[in-house]
Amino acid sequence: MFKAVIEAEKFRDSVEVISTLVDEARLKLKGDGISVKAVDPANVAMVSFDLSGEAFDSFEATEGEIGIDLKKMNGILEMADRTDKVELELDESSHKLVIRIGKLSYTVSLLDPSSIRKEPKVPVLELPAHIVIRGEELKRAIKAAEKVSDYIRMGVQGEVFFIEAEGDTDRVKVELARDQLVDLKPGDASSLFSLDYLSDLSKVIAKAEKIELSLGKDFPLKLRFMVAGDKGEVNYLLAPRVESE
Repeated sequence: MFKAVIEAEKFRDSVEVISTLVDEARLKLKGDGISVKAVDPANVAMVSFDLSGEAFDSFEATEGEIGIDLKKMNGILEMADRTDKVELELDESSHKLVIRIGKLSYTVSLLDPSSIRKEPKVPVLELPAHIVIRGEELKRAIKAAEKVSDYIRMGVQGEVFFIEAEGDTDRVKVELARDQLVDLKPGDASSLFSLDYLSDLSKVIAKAEKIELSLGKDFPLKLRFMVAGDKGEVNYLLAPRVESE
């Protein structure tokens, strides 16, 4: 059983943080909310998302799992204004999801969860450097890096968080000291990442008031932020590009 009502903008932002990496997802229903864990087809990036039942105007669910076509869901949510209410109801007999937005009513076929890639195991990483940065600031640095390279290096030197990119002829570097950040815990950190992924993630990152970054030396990047009125927690892991000697 699943029946819920949520503000369109909250639900759209929630779907977007997942669909940035994958087109299909296993949506876990719990009595206190919903969750998704998924990894992209290339095994480079992973998302873990939890949306509390408190984000909804009303929420009822029994424990279970449904398969969602995220592209289809995004298309439907484009029809909603940000303050519209989205009503969701699972029709268990037909295994379809009924979505109502104002006078619109969609009946959407669900995917067989077993046909969707299994949930990944989220690794436990002890990363030495932690940075808290404004979402817009991080997006701006990523956008600057796109002008010169396909890769971006992030790290910490002393009390400074840096982002740099170097192409065949050009180079850009952004340096932010502790007082220019929301917070900084220094540590030995410097890793190279693909801009393809960070450019895609920057579209959702920019909406967050603050982003928590955790970094190491040639370790994955962990990004954490909140959506849906701070009732939805997003965690991304992005594998580094390890340079050959």
